[in-house]
Parts: sequence; C-alpha cells; structure tokens
Amino acid sequence: MDVDTRLLRYFAAVAEEGSLTGAAERLFVSQPALTKQIRRLEDDLGVRLFTRSRSGMALTEAGRELASRVPALLNGWDEAVRATGRAARVLRLGFLDAGAVGAVPEAIAAFRQVRPEWRVELRQFDWSDPSAGLARGEVDAAVVRTPFPGQEKWVVRELFVEERGVLLPARHPLANCGTVEFRDLWDEPFVAAGDKPGFWREHWLAAEEREGHPVRVGAVASRPDEWLGAVAGGCVALAPTSAARFYSHPDVVFRPVRGISPSRVALARPRGRTHQVALDELLEAIARRPGAS
Repeated sequence: MDVDTRLLRYFAAVAEEGSLTGAAERLFVSQPALTKQIRRLEDDLGVRLFTRSRSGMALTEAGRELASRVPALLNGWDEAVRATGRAARVLRLGFLDAGAVGAVPEAIAAFRQVRPEWRVELRQFDWSDPSAGLARGEVDAAVVRTPFPGQEKWVVRELFVEERGVLLPARHPLANCGTVEFRDLWDEPFVAAGDKPGFWREHWLAAEEREGHPVRVGAVASRPDEWLGAVAGGCVALAPTSAARFYSHPDVVFRPVRGISPSRVALARPRGRTHQVALDELLEAIARRPGAS
C-alpha cells in the first residue's frame, strides 16, 4: 500500500498537538481540510487512528503504533529528498512577497558565478503559509516575515526591518494624508491574513497595538490580488512599505502609518540539518546583501 507522505505529516502533527485546531495552525491548513485528510489516511489504512472527543484527539492503539514509527519514516524521506537535491545540485528557497525577497536575486546571481554547477529555485508561497514552505518540507530555506507560527523550530536570522503602512481605497477620506495615525483606522474593516486566529493574523491586524479596541475584519485574503481587490472594494490593509513598489492597483493607495510596529524580514532554515556547504554559502551571500542586519 502506498501512502502520501503529506498524510503522514498531517497525522504526526495531530498526534503531537493532540488537537485538530493546534495541528491546523502548525501546518497552515484549515481545520476542515485537515479533518478530511486524517479520515482519508484512516480509510487508506482501514483502521481508526484517533478517538475524537471535546477534549481533543486521542490516539487509538493502532494510532500509537503508527505514531511511534512515522517520525523515523519522515526523517528518512526528508533526508532522501535533501540527498537527491544535493546530487542534482538544486537549492530551493521559499519566499512570501517581492518586498521581502528584495535583492535576493542579486545574491543568487553572485552565488551562481562561484557555484555554476548549482541551480537555485525561488518558490513563492502565499500568506496562508507564513513559513514559505518550511513547515511542509518543500524548501531548503526561506525568506520570511517574523513573527510567524512555529518559528522557534527553525534557525532564524534577521535580515532587515521594514516599516508597515496601510493600503487604502483611493476614495477613502484618509487617502490624501501624508501619514495616517493608526488610531484613526481602528473602526475600519480590515483585510485579515488568514481565516483562523493566531499571532500571525493578529500581527497583520496590529491587534496588540489597539489598546483593547476590537478588530473589525472585512475580508480575508492570502494572495496580493485578493488583498488589493478587497481594499479597492472598501477595506483597508496593513502592508510593508515595499508593497507600494511591487503591488499596485488604480483604486488603491499606500500611506505610512504612525503607531504600529515594523515588519522584520529574516532567513529561516531547519535545525540540525546535515552540513551543506553550498546552502551555507548561498545564505551567507543573502545575509551580506545591502540592507541586511
């Protein structure tokens, strides 16, 4: 019987977290989607892996047996993928947005001059996965925005700090202001980055900087086109300053905001990875780029 390794990753997360809610947040997937995949795995194996209750997800005897073996299986598979990448001389670098990745292509070009036998693949992920592919083992390293859920599991090195501003409908009364006070936005409908609670979502709503004032969510978006469309339709959205350079819409304007913390851009990679000289060289080249800390 063949089983998708993604199903095993989902199973391992639920087993470790003890709940669908915690596992869904860790994996950056919706709870209904995770429930469906766990049921699919149970159907494939023909056994029940969890006993579901209000208190969470408890492993059955069969589930405990599988849980004892899955980490070694996944570690073996991940090492096989890394070894394949090394043999093929391919490095995969995830990123979220053009503003964060900035001058990374220049660092990659310089790296290729020194290591012409290696190929670097830039892979963009949407806001539904703030780890830019790390959580699902799809990349070797990633340019991320902190804080993001589960970042303590990775080696994170800050590159630079970028101020945040706001995207406004061009017809908005504040669109003509040079700088917007954050408190003047508290009652506006905001675009949320994600449809489930968590500090990533709260960071992009500046929930902790509202002095207890409740957040009003007007739309949820995970991609730049969704984000801009929601703002053009009457919502507002916090965004890094670089968004004004890389993303545009005729009915949307960007304005600096006073009263919120900045966004921090960092490099993240797995802990305990087998030493890989080429990857280390690439990440050092990125870290040395202009503007990096």
